[in-house]
Amino acid sequence: MNYAELHCLSNFSFLRGASHPHELVREARRLGYTALALTDECSLAGIVRAWEASKQAGLPLIAGSEFVLADGLKLVLLAEDHGGYSEICRLITLGRQRAGKGAYHLGREDFTGGARGCQLLWIPPAAVIEADAGWVKDCFGERAHIAVELHRDGSDARRLEQLHALSHRSGLPLVAAGDVHMHARSRRVLQDTLTAVRHGCRLADAGYRLFANGERHLRPLEVLRRIYPPALLGASALLAERCRFRLDQLRYEYPHELVPAGQTASSWLRVLTEEGMVRRWPAGVKPEVRELIDKELKLIATLRYEHFFLTVQDIVAWARSRGILCQGRGSAANSAVCYCLGVTEVDPARMNLLFERFISAERNEPPDIDVDFEHERREEVIQYVYAKYGRHRAALAATVICYRPRSAIRDVGKALGFSPGQVDRLARSVAWWDEPGALGERLVRQGFDPQAQSVQRLLQLVGELAGFPRHLSQHVGGFVISDRCLSELVPVENAAMAERTVIQWDKDDL
Repeated sequence: MNYAELHCLSNFSFLRGASHPHELVREARRLGYTALALTDECSLAGIVRAWEASKQAGLPLIAGSEFVLADGLKLVLLAEDHGGYSEICRLITLGRQRAGKGAYHLGREDFTGGARGCQLLWIPPAAVIEADAGWVKDCFGERAHIAVELHRDGSDARRLEQLHALSHRSGLPLVAAGDVHMHARSRRVLQDTLTAVRHGCRLADAGYRLFANGERHLRPLEVLRRIYPPALLGASALLAERCRFRLDQLRYEYPHELVPAGQTASSWLRVLTEEGMVRRWPAGVKPEVRELIDKELKLIATLRYEHFFLTVQDIVAWARSRGILCQGRGSAANSAVCYCLGVTEVDPARMNLLFERFISAERNEPPDIDVDFEHERREEVIQYVYAKYGRHRAALAATVICYRPRSAIRDVGKALGFSPGQVDRLARSVAWWDEPGALGERLVRQGFDPQAQSVQRLLQLVGELAGFPRHLSQHVGGFVISDRCLSELVPVENAAMAERTVIQWDKDDL
């Protein structure tokens, strides 16, 4: 029997999923699954980390996302090909940019194109509405499936019979799925706690907002055999085989409009560099400096980084034309080309520069040009980039804000019913750099009994929660600028600040 998990949420479904992407991938591989789909809610924020883990584990990863529409219809899209992945990115971007930070809004009208290049799972509610089945069938055709998610809550037999009947009436095939929220059952208490935090209530008062049991984890194949008919399990693996998109199929292209007609990127970069040489050395350029510049330009052309240099030069030149103070720094100071372009101020005629520290063919990675802009006018530069390239092609990188011991104590303490005064006292006693293992000693100093069950549970949950992503924030100034629509590569959403948008990946995932 083969099985692929097609509906799985990580902790990048903030305050829902209770496992890291890599934990889910490794456990699915250990259990013998044929593939795993990461389907975080209206998000692809965790897909890069899952992809890295899948390469190490040798397990096929399917890129997907879960959507709950405005009328309650619950859908999961899985990318079959590059076009399907771009369609998921487009829908996430559309839904996120219609709502405030952390929310999204999509309706049936947004899916009228049928989400080409995607396979669809429909998760019917307990009280099935026949008209929903007709809409799903009409909209998605042969790419639509009914997800059968059974969790041993006493209604599995009745649910299975209901969905079989629905499949017969609608013509939509059935496929097994798990609605996975954690890689192992041991994360059940943490998942419950996250639910309480999400709803702003105590764990003891969460009631029916919690799952009925701990079955929403990656379950062994022998357990699945006892729950699902073999045909539904096999259908999951067959559906997974249709999803052939892999993240390394993405290709980034630099913006091209900075190159005038009749020029190539390489020739135009040389023109600007030559003009800069005249400004920098009016009396003439030393032969050894010219030789260094020619060497740099040749390597830049070989590695095809000309557009990157042109983009940075354009932004710096614009800022200086407005009297905005700026300065390139870091390893870029080893580049004579950067000096000629006005990006840095280290004169290669006076210093022995080590260009290979900045860019090297052996390292096979793009150069890093850090430019500082004066704080009071940085927003002008940011808005210039948005205006020049359009908001559909430029956005700030995200920063993943993760739980540290202090923030974990505050959220877990409230959920476990500690008083506000206790929570505040505990949190204030912990520094942000403290390791979770040092919390026990801190608790004793604050007069808490380390043997008390509530305290032990607090320590366990804080230890598990530390390092979990809490939400996305915006990078201080790291832009992604694309030649095509940026949301074909990665979803874009609103930042907390007005007039700013961020992509769903942080700089390391980028």
